[in-house]
Amino acid sequence: MGDCELRSHSGAARMTEAQTLLQIHLRELGIETVPEYRFCERQWRFDLADESSHTAYECDGGQWSGGHMRGAALESQYEKDRVAQLRGWRIFRFTNRQVLSGDALAWLKEHL
Repeated sequence: MGDCELRSHSGAARMTEAQTLLQIHLRELGIETVPEYRFCERQWRFDLADESSHTAYECDGGQWSGGHMRGAALESQYEKDRVAQLRGWRIFRFTNRQVLSGDALAWLKEHL
């Protein structure tokens, strides 16, 4: 698996509307996150990550339109999640619809 403890931060990629809103919601809850957080030499990135608590937040799009959460891309996503979990990361995954509708915020308020 290689050295997946390599960490770097890169906010260079443009965040989606859902990612931006989720980061705002997390900040309102007192959680500071880094966008596009690379946690592994395999170039895997979390949409948002709180390095201090080893918690990642992912916004998934395309469930209804055939985006990146199908087929081989979905299997790759599962592999990323498993490796991250083996390295002590908690991962909270929401669909873009859940973030944009406020459902994700309600869930976070109830469970965090």
